[in-house]
Amino acid sequence: MTRSLRRLVHLVLFCPLSKGLQSRLPAIKVKYLFLAWLGILVGSWVIYMHYSTYSELCRGHVCQMVICDHYRRGIISGSSCKSLCDQNTLTLQHCMSTSPTHQVYGGIWKEKPVIIKCGIEETLRGDGGPDSVLRQEMTLFDKPTRGTSMDEFREMLHNFLKTNLGEQPSLGALVGRIITLADVNQDGKVSLAEAKSVWALLQVNEFLLMVALQEKEHTPRLLGFCGDLYVTERVGHSSLYRLEVPRYLQPLVPAALSTSLNQWLAPAWPRRARITIGLLEFVEEVFHGSYGSFFMCDASPRYVGYNGKYDCKMADLRSVASEMAVRSFLKGRRCETNIDCTYGKDCTATCDKLVKQCNTEVVQPNLAKVCLLLQEYLLFGAPPDLRQDLEKQLRTCVTLSGLASQMEVHHSLVLNNLKTLLWKKISNTKYS
Repeated sequence: MTRSLRRLVHLVLFCPLSKGLQSRLPAIKVKYLFLAWLGILVGSWVIYMHYSTYSELCRGHVCQMVICDHYRRGIISGSSCKSLCDQNTLTLQHCMSTSPTHQVYGGIWKEKPVIIKCGIEETLRGDGGPDSVLRQEMTLFDKPTRGTSMDEFREMLHNFLKTNLGEQPSLGALVGRIITLADVNQDGKVSLAEAKSVWALLQVNEFLLMVALQEKEHTPRLLGFCGDLYVTERVGHSSLYRLEVPRYLQPLVPAALSTSLNQWLAPAWPRRARITIGLLEFVEEVFHGSYGSFFMCDASPRYVGYNGKYDCKMADLRSVASEMAVRSFLKGRRCETNIDCTYGKDCTATCDKLVKQCNTEVVQPNLAKVCLLLQEYLLFGAPPDLRQDLEKQLRTCVTLSGLASQMEVHHSLVLNNLKTLLWKKISNTKYS
């Protein structure tokens, strides 16, 4: 009996179209067996891709090992170090990483859900072993050096912020905020370990922006750090859309199907309008803010989240860059076409083909990119009496130019008109 069963399984898996199988199982149509075989094959491939991707992307144990090793040796410090390395009250649970060099985990800290982020920037360039990771991480915490005075450290911070954010009148206040953040034990002094930690964190673009935009309503709150690992509040929904097809399945899933499923799973239109108003407020906040202007260099729905009250929260700030950083990248850059003048994914300037150098003005402003995103997100299910006006406003918004001559008045006018249109529709309702 066992031998016969083994032979049957062999035939189903490897010879679904054989005549032998048809003669042995005349009641079963071959096409159903073929579909079963195909399903097993595809399922096995999906499982293999999932676990191979997981092992490549999810390296939180390496992050924790490196951070805790540095903490126990007194090289780094931070408000989360004891919880992570000694008390085990900060735990990494659910891997959310999309890059092996930028670890993102959902976790628990003090019995509350949090997001934990950590960089392993050089891991894949070495031999991949724990010792090589430790050696490479040592260079991350090499500044400031022993003997650096407090005044010198303040000067280091000021020069760094000036380089990355530009000359802003409020840089002194930002330096003070960073010093206060670094003083973990609140003794009015910054130890060498504390200074090394905050300096390493400032090299992470998202952390720098999170500190600069901390008072903004739509930026996740920074809760703690240890070395270059940092902890933020957890955004209930980390993407505008609830369904995100894994990269390895995208060739198999039609775009129309994923769009239809996301529209079906999306919140009710008034709630989407509330999220949109918050996103527009964020665009307003980063346009000529206290520490200069910022560009959204990848206006993807996976970076825009919202909480349980449907208030917009930027779940990921890695794609946001300061105007100073973008202009510094573009200035004097050699080019043949406009594509050569692109910072990030889509912060693109024009190429001056006469001198073959990039201009420094980004062509498409943040608002135009966001409105392009909203055309799909907001028009679906819009109230009939509002749809025509909304469609018109979004069309106008998408055509906005990033040229300085249009940015000030026109940008603000279009943004306020769109916000007013949405707010009038949901004000004085339970959704407001």
